[in-house]
Amino acid sequence: MARRGRRPAPDTLLRPAHWSVLAACVGAPPHIFHPPQDAGLHQLMVKEAKRWCARCPVQEQCLTEALDRAEPHGVFGGLDASERRAILRRRRERERNARRRAERAEEVPADGSAPHPTAAA
Repeated sequence: MARRGRRPAPDTLLRPAHWSVLAACVGAPPHIFHPPQDAGLHQLMVKEAKRWCARCPVQEQCLTEALDRAEPHGVFGGLDASERRAILRRRRERERNARRRAERAEEVPADGSAPHPTAAA
């Protein structure tokens, strides 16, 4: 008896291209986006990498993917590693605050009255 249901698509079908093929940095030397830690040279190369990113049509996708992977080095989506860490730190703080607010909201009785002070003891 033949099995009914979904079948995988044949490998001959065209797949959409990954967003990265449209990136402005496709032909750029990779060392620009991963500069050495030498302080003076590092800042110059980061500026150069950010110039490439500024004209990139897929800058947002690049940044999103770098944030999702928590990329620890280099310039992605127009931001260097320390700038991306700051975004991730703020994101974690917002999530933590939202959880705390939700926990506090659960502690309030359904009738809206304040909990009795001795109830927690």
